Amino acid sequence: MPPTTALKKERSSAASTSSARPKLLLAWYDRHRRRLPWRAAPGEASDPYRVWLSEIMLQQTTVKAVGPYFEKFVARWPDVTALGRASQDDVLRMWAGLGYYSRARNLHACAVAVTREHGGVFPDTEAGLRALPGIGPYTAAAIAAIAFDRRTMPVDGNIERVVSRLFAVEEELPQAKPRIQQLAATLLADSRAGDSAQALMDLGASICAPRKPACSLCPFSDDCTARALGTQETFPRKAPKKSGTLRRGAAFVVTRGDELLVRSRPEKGLLGGMTEVPGSDWLAGHDDAQAKQQAPELKGLSRWQRKVGVVTHVFTHFPLELVVYTATVEARTRAPEGMRWVPIATLVSEALPNVMRKVIAHGLDL
Repeated sequence: MPPTTALKKERSSAASTSSARPKLLLAWYDRHRRRLPWRAAPGEASDPYRVWLSEIMLQQTTVKAVGPYFEKFVARWPDVTALGRASQDDVLRMWAGLGYYSRARNLHACAVAVTREHGGVFPDTEAGLRALPGIGPYTAAAIAAIAFDRRTMPVDGNIERVVSRLFAVEEELPQAKPRIQQLAATLLADSRAGDSAQALMDLGASICAPRKPACSLCPFSDDCTARALGTQETFPRKAPKKSGTLRRGAAFVVTRGDELLVRSRPEKGLLGGMTEVPGSDWLAGHDDAQAKQQAPELKGLSRWQRKVGVVTHVFTHFPLELVVYTATVEARTRAPEGMRWVPIATLVSEALPNVMRKVIAHGLDL
């Protein structure tokens, strides 16, 4: 066979394979789609509210962790108007434990905006969705595709992994994101854009796993470049992670009978608006003596008991170690300005971030 003929045949075969991928993907999805509480059943229209709520919750969080929170939210606030009429404090309390608390504040702000400015109806375009609080390019694309079947491809971590392996994208993340976005768009079917996106998400979650992918079960098994090279687990390529500098601080657990002294963090910044026990600044150059100077001042309190050990927690950009001091004060002791007493029995309803739950458990020997 002449070289030119062979080249034409190779290109024709590649084009044929490329055009078949979206159909193969949807055929696989129709057989193996995951049943998720926010996902519409086959043939049913997706609820934009449930799609939006799930996408916000799933940022930096697993499906397993999100499930119970999603069910609690929709049980209490069944639509965006109900959520928009709730207080931010109530939303933060319901969110407590899910982490990345700026998402909860943005969630509430977005619900308020949709309720007040859009009559409780989500915009059905990426541009309209991106104008709402807390909705970035990925989330806008996901809602547009899944809820409104707009022909766009959102790219999450699962999709990045599938696409980077299928095409053996050598460039490292995050620089590779635009290239992966372009390649992912080639997997969109002419219709059912939302199903195409969810199919890739499911494929990455269930088959194309980070470790030991089940390649023999993948609809792209005969077409995956990384599998042909035997290098599946090396994709996507990632630059080495930079770990943040360790910060340290002190936390002060004060009880008055069966009550605990707490305060609310500033609205803006890390853990904004969440409930915490009083504490010092979190600094890389931590000094115990300086930290104790930031202890709350209460009448009759002159001595702090330092608990053995430290509480550790890892945030996105830095690890944290907290020394915990405890003290007990007499009944009727007034809380310092900006602080309050809450019954220990009702702490479950407070908007406590996980790091504070650890601190309280350590301080109270729970």
